[in-house]
Amino acid sequence: MTHIGPMNDATPDNRERPYADALRRLKEAGLRPTRQRLALGKLLFDADDRHVTAEQLHADVTAEGIKVSLATIYNTLNQFTESGLLREVVVAPGRSYFDTNVEDHHHFFYEDDGSLQDIPGDQVTLAAIPEAPADAEVARIDVIVRLRRANENHSQ
Repeated sequence: MTHIGPMNDATPDNRERPYADALRRLKEAGLRPTRQRLALGKLLFDADDRHVTAEQLHADVTAEGIKVSLATIYNTLNQFTESGLLREVVVAPGRSYFDTNVEDHHHFFYEDDGSLQDIPGDQVTLAAIPEAPADAEVARIDVIVRLRRANENHSQ
């Protein structure tokens, strides 16, 4: 007999197991589920895809009443990126966002307010790219389209 749906109506759902998704992702990435990683993973992955700086994540964590240093947040974001859970988007020297969407895509970057918006990967077409040096291979191509919001002061 094939059973569709939960075997037991009392099975805990995400409300009862708030760290279940973060725990699953950490285990799949081969990372030990420390208290800090679970807390940061929950904030990053329980919502829709988002772009966040270390400072923004630190503010989110602080608002939740969780004590994690900014250095720990940077370390964790870098570990998540190295393990494939996040993608780093560098918009300027020393200014990075961490993206929870690790699928093939690009970005609009609004220079006036620093926000990022995803561009689906199939909406960008490159006619050619330079050949990689003999000792290297292209790992990924990131296109960042820099925008300024149009306003009436700029129109003439």
